[in-house]
Amino acid sequence: MIVEYIDRALRRATYEKLDDGTFVGEVAGLQGVLANAETLEECRDQLAEVIEG
Repeated sequence: MIVEYIDRALRRATYEKLDDGTFVGEVAGLQGVLANAETLEECRDQLAEVIEG
């Protein structure tokens, strides 16, 4: 059940590549769910961890 929730939330995630080359991601509707990482894959993984927490 939690896996489905995380998967649905990640489908709503938006990502942006910053000037320094890192990525920031957030999920609309989930206040405070943000991640910043060196790669898009790492950013997505961090978002999943934040959502799960």
